[in-house]
Amino acid sequence: MKVTMSNENKTTQNSRRYVSIGLDLLKQLEKGAYAIGERLPTEREIAEQYDVSRTVIREAIIMLELEGLVEVRKGSGVYVVALPNQNRSEASGSEQPLSSVQCLDGTDIGPFEMLQGRQLIESNIAEFAATQITKAEIMKMRKVLSLEKQALKSGEYAEDHDKEFHLLIAKASKNTFLIEVSELMWRKRAESKMWAQLHSHIDTSEYRLKWLEDHAKILSALQRKDPQAAKLAMWQHLESVKNTLLDLSDVEDESFDGYLFDSYPIFNASNG
Repeated sequence: MKVTMSNENKTTQNSRRYVSIGLDLLKQLEKGAYAIGERLPTEREIAEQYDVSRTVIREAIIMLELEGLVEVRKGSGVYVVALPNQNRSEASGSEQPLSSVQCLDGTDIGPFEMLQGRQLIESNIAEFAATQITKAEIMKMRKVLSLEKQALKSGEYAEDHDKEFHLLIAKASKNTFLIEVSELMWRKRAESKMWAQLHSHIDTSEYRLKWLEDHAKILSALQRKDPQAAKLAMWQHLESVKNTLLDLSDVEDESFDGYLFDSYPIFNASNG
């Protein structure tokens, strides 16, 4: 059965379907549609009900998880661990309106929405940086990748190397606005509870070796001062990040047939 979103939800959350669906699922919990300990329908089943991709449901589940209402059990599914009124009354002594629920008020940015934005912006920054980059900047990037590689080998990988590499590319553009936009994107990522929650289900670091290879390809394109190759390499890197997060965070099966946000078309990245 298809679920029809209320007009209010469609209007207030038109650009964030996962927030609307998260609120709708929360209302279902409030009305007693699911009991504590009960397993929710699979992502695929919920996605079919709302006629959206499974990744939209993934984002909605992350928000409910952050509220302490559901628990994701890898390989098993999503289970109700608390009801909304009970959860909020215990925390504050009184029931809060839905609009004030943390992460369901639309103030956080979902990890896949964030990756879509980064893919659009950073691929173009890399393209422009390739026309402006200097030898000194190439050397700085090479040093960062060397440190990143050493950290991976020692098992003490730090996100700082990843961040520094991407910000160095922005700085190579010599455009203050682009630099500030890049810094803002990384701040948003650091502040996002949804991003942190998604990563809490990932218990392997092997994928970072692939991302390091991606970084090396980006650097190679920049060193050749090849704008189109740099743009494509950055696009492919962020596509790899997105696909990896989807695969590693799936709680039901290994196959995944949808994306929350459409990818930046590869023909744009390759043809300019």
